[in-house]
Amino acid sequence: MLDHLITGATVVDGTGAPAFTADVGIREGRIAVVAEPGTTTERARTTQDATGLVLAPGFVDPHTHYDAQLFWDPYATPSMNHGVTTVAGGNCGFTLAPLHPDRPEDADYTRRMMSKVEGMALKALEEGVDWTWSSFAEYLDALDGRIAVNAGFMVGHCALRRYVMGADAVGGQPTPEQLARMVALLKEAMEAGAWGLSTTQSSTHSDGDGAPVASRHAGPDELIALSRAVGEHEGTQIEAILAGCLDQFSDDEIELFVEMTAAAGRPLNWNVLTIDASVPERVPRQLTASERARKSGGRIVALTMPILTPMNMSLGTFCALNLIPGWGEILALPVPERIAKLRDPDVRAGMLRRADSREAGVFRRLAHFGRYVIGDTYSRENEGLTGRVVGDIAAERGQDPFQCLVEICANDDLRTVLWPMPSDNDPASWALRRETWDHEDVLLGGSDAGAHLDRMCGAPYTTRFLGDCLRGRKLVPLERAVKMLTDDPARLFGLRERGRITEGYHADLVLFDPERIDAGPATLVHDLPGGSPRLDSRAVGIVSVRVNGVETVRDDRVTGAIPGRVLRSGRDTRTVSTR
Repeated sequence: MLDHLITGATVVDGTGAPAFTADVGIREGRIAVVAEPGTTTERARTTQDATGLVLAPGFVDPHTHYDAQLFWDPYATPSMNHGVTTVAGGNCGFTLAPLHPDRPEDADYTRRMMSKVEGMALKALEEGVDWTWSSFAEYLDALDGRIAVNAGFMVGHCALRRYVMGADAVGGQPTPEQLARMVALLKEAMEAGAWGLSTTQSSTHSDGDGAPVASRHAGPDELIALSRAVGEHEGTQIEAILAGCLDQFSDDEIELFVEMTAAAGRPLNWNVLTIDASVPERVPRQLTASERARKSGGRIVALTMPILTPMNMSLGTFCALNLIPGWGEILALPVPERIAKLRDPDVRAGMLRRADSREAGVFRRLAHFGRYVIGDTYSRENEGLTGRVVGDIAAERGQDPFQCLVEICANDDLRTVLWPMPSDNDPASWALRRETWDHEDVLLGGSDAGAHLDRMCGAPYTTRFLGDCLRGRKLVPLERAVKMLTDDPARLFGLRERGRITEGYHADLVLFDPERIDAGPATLVHDLPGGSPRLDSRAVGIVSVRVNGVETVRDDRVTGAIPGRVLRSGRDTRTVSTR
């Protein structure tokens, strides 16, 4: 007997093949039947009429930071609401394990680092996670059996360094013995099920003390040794971030990436390829790394988002503005001193020069202050400004846009929420995105779901992209769009029997209304442990989500079921060799 039968669905199976109408039956967590409508004779415990609805494989998000959130939110909201059934975590070199059992202070260091570098509320990390593990295996075991989505995790380079080197991980170089221990620790993690290594060399990544995170101090020899170890285990990968990921790679960075993937014989993915027609040289430069890797026996995959993800800014709290060269020192001052500095015309002029310089890289796009929209305000002087564009306000007041923005924020003691309008929302940029998606080493993803919770909400990229494909720009047909969200990431990670609707595969399924599929606007909610805020977005048109055959979402509401699995390398992933 079937556990469940979905009848009359328009099946988009994830392969890119044309959609077809079928009945789909589920038994013991797997797809047991895909048949022409009305031809299934086997009885089912429950049935569901899906006439007029699209049935697709569950979406696979290749870049999340749900490492902590899953402990207080096993449903990985809002990703699961938007059809995501499998998440890849442990990215950018940051994981919650391993932790040295004899140094309890390492957990505090890790919490403060994650709060700073990934925008996770410190109170939520302290109150929502029990921190009882030491090894990576114990961390995975702590999640097993208590999550609603499927989740796989890389092991973070920063954690490996901290475990072996202690406080010397920041600023120090390992001895040969310490490097050997790091490699052994990585192998232990992969034997327990880690998907591979994640690391960062990005200049934007600093710890809770403001120092460059541990992996940024690693030299090429250390990175190559760890990469080589990745290639010794089944079903593993590399995820890495370099400073050039934000704009354009240097020759040395391309060489390092190529050496890492070639040493491992495994794919290396990086985040995120920013596509902007006003910088036409960026995409060819970034994809040069992929072309060189293939010639050297490796593969480098660029993640890119198919939507524009709004990200708010503030002069009062740490955000991307702090990462503009020369801005961090000013924005780190106590609020009264910060306001005084920002009101100084010479200081503002210097900040604008730095923001528009080549060294600012991708952050140059943040310096168009006339295109900022005022969000939440907190003072009588700013009443009526919410939703207005700074350029319009500045024109009324006879001020330049940056001066106007500073005065508005100063009225709120710098608590004003600012929303920059994207500069790459033009037809030429969307055409360039469509062209870039055709590259064999470009993959959709990069949501950062689970991180930067009060700044951005990238999780809804799946539903918003599908809505855009069906009723908006229609850059790709539905079948191609579904493949890009399902089978493509599943194949990159070597997921076993996931990413397609075919008999024998795991029943990770999304049922949606093609006339309505979309994502609602991001809204601020206070539902994290300790009452900390985060941005959330409701799914529109998602009728049902099933993970391993069990319904986890019905009409955008979680059911309370937790059928997800910790996906472990080797057992749940097969090797995707580049050789």
